[in-house]
Amino acid sequence: MLLGYISLPGRGASDLFLSDVVAHLDGRLRLCGTVQANTARADRRKCDMDLQLLSSGKVLRISEDRGALARGCTLDTSVLAQAVAATEDALSGADLLIVNKFGKTEAEGRGFTPVIGEALCIGLPVLVGVNGLNLPAFKRFTDGLATTLPADVRRVTDWCLRAGLRHAA
Repeated sequence: MLLGYISLPGRGASDLFLSDVVAHLDGRLRLCGTVQANTARADRRKCDMDLQLLSSGKVLRISEDRGALARGCTLDTSVLAQAVAATEDALSGADLLIVNKFGKTEAEGRGFTPVIGEALCIGLPVLVGVNGLNLPAFKRFTDGLATTLPADVRRVTDWCLRAGLRHAA
């Protein structure tokens, strides 16, 4: 089983890192999954969150605009469910699954958790971004079978290429 993860400190750091990895993999592997882009808004406390579906390039806004003073989670779970379904549909044609975040939803066993499990069952390598808050839940979910990858884009890209090309062969 090839399951690697990165866990970087700082808001949005894993998102930017995974986007860099995806850019280095462009045209070299068939990717499915998601990367996230966050856009700060001067008139809002919370940023806009967009997921790019790697299999199609389509971008989905996964945050709800709940007003300028919104606090707490603004995740639109119905749009997240669309991203999960599109990713699941793309698994069979991919060399590598990238999941931008093992977040609260995944820690609760929902969101991308079943897709990660399905990918591993069919031998598809998986790269996941995990924030420190959800790292304990991720480690329980993976039962110690995940590999911690370094905060080095070149080394993570090399890991992805080795894993993805082995799957493609």
